[in-house]
Amino acid sequence: MNRGGKTGDNGILMAKILHNEPEKSCDIVLAEDHISVREGIKRIIEEDSSLRVIAEAGDGWELMEVFYFYQPHLVIMDVTMPNLSGIEATRRIKQNYPKTKVLILTLHQDKDIMKYAFKAGADGYLVKEDAKEELLPAIRSVMHTGRPYICTRMIAHFGEYYLRNLNRGLLKPKVPPPAELTAREFEILKLIAEGKSSKEIGYLLCLSSRTIHHHRSNIRRKLNLHKNSDLIKYALQRGFAK
Repeated sequence: MNRGGKTGDNGILMAKILHNEPEKSCDIVLAEDHISVREGIKRIIEEDSSLRVIAEAGDGWELMEVFYFYQPHLVIMDVTMPNLSGIEATRRIKQNYPKTKVLILTLHQDKDIMKYAFKAGADGYLVKEDAKEELLPAIRSVMHTGRPYICTRMIAHFGEYYLRNLNRGLLKPKVPPPAELTAREFEILKLIAEGKSSKEIGYLLCLSSRTIHHHRSNIRRKLNLHKNSDLIKYALQRGFAK
């Protein structure tokens, strides 16, 4: 944990703790691995004087570290983060601190990923494209209404019936048929699900990025998947992600 907000040697921002802020009603931890995106989100939050970002994290492990230290009222996080996925981070937070609110803020406009976020215990799901208009209403909703918040874009895409049944588990995502992966491919699939890039996976496994890309292609072909987001869904459905 880096109290000055400086980047570590691995290029991932260590948690940045903000001091000397006046006492306010809602303390927030913000987890997002892209610094520019995180700064934009923080600017929106600061438009409401009742909210304050007390800590930031650049990956899932940092998030858990600052969360347990500060125990905020609200965590805002992405789904895909290095080292620990937002889905698993949500599950861990809710298991130990069920009163803490979790708002997922992500690029993924995917009903299955949204389903798994809510099943893990998330209180809201917001697409980043809509953050400027909906972030503050989403925060107020999850903090004060006790009802799950789902952004307008996801409602428009997937309809009221899906959303009514989301938390009941009545709608099951489609699961690709089992496929025979090699031990190496399975290892890479798990790392993809944890949010690691090809470069990070290559570093961990002592393989070139080109080799990792080749393995990714083989995994998608064997599982009949087309995009990296499909790989993440596949892994989440089977509990491969940490």
